[in-house]
Amino acid sequence: MEKRTFGYYFKEISLGVLGAFFMVFLGVIVALLFIYKNHTPSVAEISSYRPPQTSIIYDRSGKIVLYKIHGEENRKILSHDEIPDVVRVATVATEDKNFYSHFGVDFLSILRALMTNIENGEISQGGSTITQQLARNVFLSREKTLQRKMMETLIAFKIEKNFTKDEILDRYLNQVPYGSNAYGISAAAEVFFGKEAKDLTLSEAVFLAALPKAPTRYSPYGDNVDKLTLRYRDILDQIEGSKLEPQDEIEKARKTNILASVQPFREPILAPHFVFNVIAQLEEKYGRDFLEKGGLKIVTTLDYGMQKIGEKVVADGGVRNVAYGANNAALVAMDPKSGDVLTMVGSRDFFNTAIDGQVNVAVRLRQPGSSFKPIVYATAFEKGYQPETLIADEPTNFGPDGGGISYVPQNYDGKFHGILPMRKTLAMSLNIPAIKTLALVGIDSAINMAHRLGITTLNDRNRYGLSMAIGGAEVKLTDMTSAFSVFATEGKKNQSHSILEIIDNNGKSYFDKKQEEQVIDADVARKINSILSDNSARSAIFGPNSPLYIPGRTVAAKTGTSQEFRDAWTVGFTPSIAVGVWAGNNDSRPMHAGSDGVFVAAPIWRAFMDAILPRYPNENFTPYISTVHDETMALNQDQIDKLNQNQQNAQDDQYKSDKKKKKKHHH
Repeated sequence: MEKRTFGYYFKEISLGVLGAFFMVFLGVIVALLFIYKNHTPSVAEISSYRPPQTSIIYDRSGKIVLYKIHGEENRKILSHDEIPDVVRVATVATEDKNFYSHFGVDFLSILRALMTNIENGEISQGGSTITQQLARNVFLSREKTLQRKMMETLIAFKIEKNFTKDEILDRYLNQVPYGSNAYGISAAAEVFFGKEAKDLTLSEAVFLAALPKAPTRYSPYGDNVDKLTLRYRDILDQIEGSKLEPQDEIEKARKTNILASVQPFREPILAPHFVFNVIAQLEEKYGRDFLEKGGLKIVTTLDYGMQKIGEKVVADGGVRNVAYGANNAALVAMDPKSGDVLTMVGSRDFFNTAIDGQVNVAVRLRQPGSSFKPIVYATAFEKGYQPETLIADEPTNFGPDGGGISYVPQNYDGKFHGILPMRKTLAMSLNIPAIKTLALVGIDSAINMAHRLGITTLNDRNRYGLSMAIGGAEVKLTDMTSAFSVFATEGKKNQSHSILEIIDNNGKSYFDKKQEEQVIDADVARKINSILSDNSARSAIFGPNSPLYIPGRTVAAKTGTSQEFRDAWTVGFTPSIAVGVWAGNNDSRPMHAGSDGVFVAAPIWRAFMDAILPRYPNENFTPYISTVHDETMALNQDQIDKLNQNQQNAQDDQYKSDKKKKKKHHH
């Protein structure tokens, strides 16, 4: 038997170790290939991946940004040509200087990072390339584990194999977080410098390149601006050392106080009440997640120039109305011919918490007072009554109300004016004739009319009695303005809406506008228009020079004041613009006695109309056709007399009932 030497055993052991190492190595390669093929995203998935994009709300011009909707990631995707070279230079210099020479992984950088981690006794650096960072940001978590690092490397290989360096860098710059909810270079340029990415200077690009490594630590809004400044200078040194930019530009960037150029952090918003009303509509239809990530361009109906006027007159009027005990006001303007909401001001100051300024009173339920009367009279005109129909304004007991108490209303001026035509009773805003008119036409008929005109409330019909004629039922300012718009268009209803167009990130356009609909006869609307624009007819109560009268203009308008002076209204229109104003207190506290709509709401309405009417020609309302003759008037007066007799009988019955109750209680 041959004697085996040490060399023999060493050789055998070495071969065994090498064989085992080879088998392990082969197994690792097979495993990596298997993972690469089956457990990393496919090329199609990588190509089709689109990160969440911010949706932007614009005014009707499509140019003025009102608000940006996003979740954690505020982002807008830019094309290659929209990203300036200074951004690429600064990013490559700080994140991956060998980007254009490696194939997805930079082993020298990994080795340097490994040595640093050993020296520090912790994993503080990863040595990831831009490609690896892209792989991690898109498909992986940020946990620092060997498994995640291996997957990151495999995905990076796949990305490098299938995309050009420019494509990889563009995707990275559109994906990477810069802090303060800014994701991608477009959002970063907007958030930190208030400009488009294409307009960034070298100093601004270097500043932004400093952030992705640790967006919170290096935030200019945090406590580490000294570290941010050092990193900014280091990046400039790297750009200089690599001769990536002209020396004079580098020196200019060194001398720039870049922190002084950074904008204060804020979420910019214009027309906030309108914007959040639009968002609520979109959320109901599409869901919040789609809005925050869909990258939609939402073009609204808002006329921002008109909106600024509305905000000013409401703010000024709101301050003036403090003397009346009213600390808030709201205004809505619409285009009757299209239904476009042109202006929406929900309070005199959105940011004033003392008046609950963020509450949008324009869409809240409030009692409209006498501004509801035109709807009642329109119902009467539809049933054949005329502006010339006579009706008695006299003390009237309308019988027991819901609480069993006799309903004996008074007029605004505390007087009774005898028999008058309906034209006068509506123009003068007399309460008793309006209530009689509602009794004649029926509460259900009046509610049906309100719904046809665009009122979305008044759905629990059993709640309402004859006091509805003088505003005893709650409605919204937006609905009332929309309803008066139907009068302006001679009975044609254009559904009020706030969105003109929605364009998704693929360029597909969505627009869902309802068709115009004739909801009341044109002549009914013409009668209302004639009365509400008749300044002489209302002068007996309001005087000849009230805020409702605009010299040289034909304008229809109606005021309203709810019980105990809790709400003051003015709604008015021409054929081209309808404007509604509410004033009062959000918590329904009464204003001071005498704070009527003509004093509290009408001046705001008038200031707005004075500012915007020069945009429009002076348009006259079409005259109505009167069918009144003596027999019709007599017939209608007979009906009125019969109603008065019925009311007197109800009063007598109530009196007898009360007397019996007292007698029974006495015994």
